[in-house]
Amino acid sequence: MAGQTRRRGAALEEAILRAAVEELTDAGFAGLTMDKVAARAGTNKNAIYRRWPNRLALGLAAYKQLAKAAPVPDTGELRGDALELLRQANRHWSSPLGAVLRELLAAAGGATEFLAQLQDQSGDAAAAPWLTVLGRAVARGEAAPEALHPRVATVAVVLLRNEFVVRGVPTAPDDVLVEIVDEVYLPLVRGRAQG
Repeated sequence: MAGQTRRRGAALEEAILRAAVEELTDAGFAGLTMDKVAARAGTNKNAIYRRWPNRLALGLAAYKQLAKAAPVPDTGELRGDALELLRQANRHWSSPLGAVLRELLAAAGGATEFLAQLQDQSGDAAAAPWLTVLGRAVARGEAAPEALHPRVATVAVVLLRNEFVVRGVPTAPDDVLVEIVDEVYLPLVRGRAQG
């Protein structure tokens, strides 16, 4: 190793995460091992374990590197925006990256701390596009300000996630997305003004 500088700190962490992303992409969570990541990153397992206590934590960190936020739709109406957000989520959960997420969720067994880590550090990342869409609907007079609540905002995507996690579907048919929006989401949002 003559002439090679030993990586530390952020440079080493970046190399490890890059290797973990490559392993997740190539082999999914089932094929992710600390040994493979260490070899690919050119480091040892101890360097990984100092940063991530287990394979699940490393898998989650790698997944977060892979996942990118989709643009928030603006169709000019709440129903169209909600459907497009659900369609984006459905495409994501149906994709190879979504398969990795489903593997991570299954490996976590519903562990509360893991599910909390899935959220961005702000804690509002999942709700942000839905709150944006609802905020626009409030400004247009389609919804009451009382609808601007994170649990109300995200109920549609939670129901979609349920299709994948609980029912085990590989993708949700579009009629299910329409049903979620028309039968649950819009009545809930519109009913908030009366509550």
